[in-house]
Amino acid sequence: MAKIQVKDNGSLFISGDFEIVDAEGNTFQTKKVCSLCRCGFSSNKPFCDGSHKGKFKDACRAQPSS
Repeated sequence: MAKIQVKDNGSLFISGDFEIVDAEGNTFQTKKVCSLCRCGFSSNKPFCDGSHKGKFKDACRAQPSS
């Protein structure tokens, strides 16, 4: 099962069993863990290259389960 963790002021960290495909269905080469860009600054999209540091702020939280 894949787990996606939203990093404060940073990327989406993905671990577990997953596959990342582009709009045409082509599969990106990945390791067992990777980080996806969510700031738009990466030169290696869809992957994070750390370009967000000091330029991107977002700390979203899930609503607690009742």
